[in-house]
Amino acid sequence: SITEGVVSRIEVQRYSHSQRHLLAVTVDAAINAGNSGGPVFGDGKVVGIAFQKLTGVDNIGEMVPPPLIRAFLDGVGAGKRPEIPALGITTQNLENPLLRRQLGLNASERGVVVLHVDYDGSAFGFLEPRDVITAIDGLPIANNGTIQYIGHYRTRYDVVLGHRYVGDRIELEIKRAGIARTIELELKPWRPLVPRSRYDQPPAYFVYGGLVFQTLTRDYLTTWDKWWNKAPKEFLNYYYLGFRSPDQNEVVILTQILADEINVGYGHLYNEAVAKIDGVIPRDMEDFVAKLTAARGVVEIETTSGGMIMMDADEVRKAQPRILARYHIPRDRTPGLPGAAVATPPLRAAMP
Repeated sequence: SITEGVVSRIEVQRYSHSQRHLLAVTVDAAINAGNSGGPVFGDGKVVGIAFQKLTGVDNIGEMVPPPLIRAFLDGVGAGKRPEIPALGITTQNLENPLLRRQLGLNASERGVVVLHVDYDGSAFGFLEPRDVITAIDGLPIANNGTIQYIGHYRTRYDVVLGHRYVGDRIELEIKRAGIARTIELELKPWRPLVPRSRYDQPPAYFVYGGLVFQTLTRDYLTTWDKWWNKAPKEFLNYYYLGFRSPDQNEVVILTQILADEINVGYGHLYNEAVAKIDGVIPRDMEDFVAKLTAARGVVEIETTSGGMIMMDADEVRKAQPRILARYHIPRDRTPGLPGAAVATPPLRAAMP
């Protein structure tokens, strides 16, 4: 189908698939499901790719602009990873004059203040909370967090990352405790605590004594209708406010209990996050599965609500084939997780 419209604004928008804030062009035109991914023409030339529309509003759509398309094509042609990097920081605008003075800025200096630095992100080890970033890639940052982009567009300062690649280096001008510095970062991918949409990747899971554990992801949250309101508040807190740390790179959650005599009394603990296993915070799903696979004797799993689960590891190993057969589960874990997968016995083995 063909639709027509005019450009209404050019600014940084949140991309619905990646959840990244990137440069986009808003067009006063209807973009239906069949139009998404199609080319946008202007004066006989491709000027963008239609990719999303504003929910609940007619005739307002958005397209990927030429700088991002060109960066993707150039990167693929050069053999670079087609992924837009991130600074790995959270910042706050500095429109309050008292706040600027307290952070060591003079009357003519502008910028944004760093609130958080992601563990193992691009800025990890280089920036600190309360640092003020005054310029990025040679472009001064205003107190409202914007830069003058491509000469005449004012938009968010991180727009410059849209045409950079993982492994590139970028220069930041900062003030720390009133002292001006220039630092250079090697850009890394964005790695949030709760992964955003994943494509062509099965969800990671592990069945242990009928307890089904998964990695908390945005894909899992969206299984709730109006998930931003109805998903468990603890999970939403991880999604919106959680950050990776040396102790935790992912959130492991208990999503379901497959009833069996070995897990009697634990049926109420589904949709909870795992806090500790034998007193230790699981770093990620791989670490969690490795610990359970190697466990001997009684294993204790604590949830974030304080719930306690204790299971005999040897009894769990004996129960696994029975549980998998009863619930028609071909393997006890996602391929690639530590430990040999337990295959489902023939179906007749589960019958009397």
